[in-house]
Amino acid sequence: MEYQIRQASADDADAVVRMHTLAHEECYGPLLPSGFFAARRASIPARVERRGPYLDSTQPRIIALDASNEIVGFADAGPGRDEYPPQELELYSIYTLNRTYGTGLGAALLKAAIGASSAYLWVIEANPRARAFYAKQGFHPDGERKLLPPDWDGLPEIRMVR
Repeated sequence: MEYQIRQASADDADAVVRMHTLAHEECYGPLLPSGFFAARRASIPARVERRGPYLDSTQPRIIALDASNEIVGFADAGPGRDEYPPQELELYSIYTLNRTYGTGLGAALLKAAIGASSAYLWVIEANPRARAFYAKQGFHPDGERKLLPPDWDGLPEIRMVR
């Protein structure tokens, strides 16, 4: 299947938030309690309102659309947010829906967001599929680890660097 990949705009906010919500459910279902996902669904309107201005940016805010023009993936990147970033560029997030797994969409989104640049990212430690994907793209754990906030059940994340 082919996908259209383009820079997002503020007009995409609702579809991006809904896709992101579904991707979280698909990806983190076994790791987080059902209340987390209920809260994410309940917060969609507020998240759409915040996401619009965020998408109105020259920084990489990349979306992927399928043949029916539905958003099935996104990636975003920008300046490193860590106090002492190991690289200047951070991949903030990349998500695709399960039905796109194995199609090369994740790699295409990564390329559109950061190209072959040196970068770093944070990934949930208990997400072997994502860790394997990033390793295939040249990222390796650098030994840094932190815990997500309590609303994310304090899941541990590791930092990976390329």
